[in-house]
Amino acid sequence: MLVIRRDLVDAMVAHARRDHPDEACGVIAGPDGSDRPERLIEMINAERSPTFYRFDSGEQLKVWRGMDEADEEPIVIYHSHTATEAYPSRTDVAYASEPNAHYVLVSTKDPETHELRSYRILDGVVTEEPVEIVESYMFAHTGTDEVPDQG
Repeated sequence: MLVIRRDLVDAMVAHARRDHPDEACGVIAGPDGSDRPERLIEMINAERSPTFYRFDSGEQLKVWRGMDEADEEPIVIYHSHTATEAYPSRTDVAYASEPNAHYVLVSTKDPETHELRSYRILDGVVTEEPVEIVESYMFAHTGTDEVPDQG
């Protein structure tokens, strides 16, 4: 399950809408081993395409080095689909190379609403997972506003 703050979801959707009709892409970094997305990094779609995305290799190297220096890892790798549903294409599956990442797709095919779904992609196998959108991580798993989560 992906647990993610609402402000990060809103930022991904805004990025996808801003880059429409081209696909938008980016990463949400978080502390190593935490599975907690915290820092959204919008990236350049080097393809500038409505049907394909690819990180710019120089930018990707810089972003990944920055995460390493900050003891972070890519918790979420996201991109948009502008004319189809939020499901990974064969190309998306072929390029998925972060086994611990949540692959989030945002569909902007409908100008009034968006579709957001998350997947694990490992060795070519796509598994959809639930997404829980929270206002804060502090109380995300307790079911009550009185007991903070640990970690």
